[in-house]
Amino acid sequence: MRVAVLSSAGKDSTYACWWALMQGWSVESLVTVHVTSDDSMMFQLPNTSLAGLQAASMGVPWLPVLSEGVEESEIDDLEAAIRGRCDVSTAYERVRADSPSVKFPEKLILQEGVLEVDALVVGALRSDYQKTRIERMCERLGLISYCPLWHHSSEEHMQSLVDHGFDVRIVSVSTDGLGEEWLGVKIDEQSLSKLSLAAKRNRFNLDGEGGEFETIVVGAPHLQHTLDISGHPQWSGRRGVWILDSAALASQ
Repeated sequence: MRVAVLSSAGKDSTYACWWALMQGWSVESLVTVHVTSDDSMMFQLPNTSLAGLQAASMGVPWLPVLSEGVEESEIDDLEAAIRGRCDVSTAYERVRADSPSVKFPEKLILQEGVLEVDALVVGALRSDYQKTRIERMCERLGLISYCPLWHHSSEEHMQSLVDHGFDVRIVSVSTDGLGEEWLGVKIDEQSLSKLSLAAKRNRFNLDGEGGEFETIVVGAPHLQHTLDISGHPQWSGRRGVWILDSAALASQ
């Protein structure tokens, strides 16, 4: 089975990629939607350029896709890119311009032309909005859509990330119970226990499915090289983001 993975560099899509490899499938490409505006109903916003580093670490091509995040057209932007109807070089240069702190390696391969795969793997958890639109797009493309984490227990999912050695960092928070001190935190046994308590006390989703927090993954079982990153928190009232100061493959 030849698959592409819709990757934001966050915990769910990175886990879904690892899951696909564990099925014995061939991951042909990571596909990342780079939103050029400040909002999207479909796709993660912060630090998605790190998916390019993950692709380079895996030795697979990367397909960056530009989208303005307009609800009516962002899934069309993705579909056009999979069909090979976008300028990948232009998309890559825009990502580089928007991500000056990320050092993309020379060995990074860009996905050119039609994406020749049998299926698309996504990390959707419980968003019917996202899952339905991805499935409809895949039907038009003649692809199978796989959502291995769909309605998976949030507790089991988060614990599995820790147990299997995923290095997950929190890069944005926007809910009561998660303050500035959480920005940049690695999710390990200790921090997961604290996060679980905060989720119960403040009644938010432990896996962040409701947008309470977002993540990046800098190390995983299927990544040949970890990502070497540094950053600092930026707090504004009741929410904040972790700003990347630098990011590169650790072997560079």
